[in-house]
Amino acid sequence: MRLLAKFLLLILIPNFGFSQIKTTTFSDLGNLQKVRQKPVIIHFYTDWCSVCKIESFQLKKDKDLIKMIDENFYFMNFEAEKTKETIHFQGKQFNYLPNGNSGIHELALALSKNKNQPVYPLWIILDKNQNLIYYHEGEFKPGKMKEKLREITNL
Repeated sequence: MRLLAKFLLLILIPNFGFSQIKTTTFSDLGNLQKVRQKPVIIHFYTDWCSVCKIESFQLKKDKDLIKMIDENFYFMNFEAEKTKETIHFQGKQFNYLPNGNSGIHELALALSKNKNQPVYPLWIILDKNQNLIYYHEGEFKPGKMKEKLREITNL
């Protein structure tokens, strides 16, 4: 019984202290922007990307950053190689492109500067009118992210 209690404690402890960012979807974004216009952060990632996992862990630990994002931005997590639904964005339709056992979503290709294979993680920040204001490939450390988001919100 003691062993079970210790095991449960070890499993549950890492979850304390982590916060969740409020996320939205492309289908909800239009209605949200009608209620309150805010810039949009789109985070493209894959489940095989180790940098994406580290980054996600660091982000969840930073309560100040999560608060900043929740108050000032709409946030979308987008699994670029597993998301299969059709996305309507900026007046265009984007679909999943299967390639054997895997594939990629057209939206990841459309928003990436590398049209053949996006670099993950990929961070796209759009203003309230969906114009690109910041593009970041690779790890986006919390300190750098806070700095950039402060700069954006002070425009």
